[in-house]
Amino acid sequence: MSRTDHIVFVVDDDARVREAVAELLSSAHHEVETFGSAAEYLAFARPDLPACLVLDVELPDMSGLELQRRLDADEHPPIVFLTGHGDVPRSVRALKAGAVDFLTKPFSDAELLGAIDAAIARDRERRHARAELSALRQRWDTLTPRERDVLPLVVRGLLNKEAAATLGISEVTLQIHRSRILHKMGAASLADLVRIAGRLGIP
Repeated sequence: MSRTDHIVFVVDDDARVREAVAELLSSAHHEVETFGSAAEYLAFARPDLPACLVLDVELPDMSGLELQRRLDADEHPPIVFLTGHGDVPRSVRALKAGAVDFLTKPFSDAELLGAIDAAIARDRERRHARAELSALRQRWDTLTPRERDVLPLVVRGLLNKEAAATLGISEVTLQIHRSRILHKMGAASLADLVRIAGRLGIP
């Protein structure tokens, strides 16, 4: 069982670096798993927890940058890169691809811990947003076909009579649908419903 509600993965082919980083992270109350190659990391069954991937740029099987390109950013934790060589072009490429930080060895304990904390916070936010979106989609699935016709018209700002005329229904019927939509979607107001529609990509 994990001692914490998050985990840090460390991928580095230097056993001394892995050991030192793992010791530092354990002392800072992080759960840690270490790997000597990208293949070892990819084969690991990761727990469903907020996480950070501390990744060496130079690895024996594939580079850290190649691994970053292979990973789905939505399914894998944010990356903090470690490198023994200051390389501005590679660091820029890694950061543009979504890495949280690119640290050159030797780095300070504070630099590494700060970068890892930022990565874990980013992963928590992403997971929360993903869970919220999943809940909204489940609410959308409860709407009737007619309610799904009404919702886009309402969030576009059409008056009830305009939306009703567009759909060929009475204004009273439109108001009933609108009330049910607000309730089913968990929207406290029209502004809230507009925000929800935006999250769901409803035009």
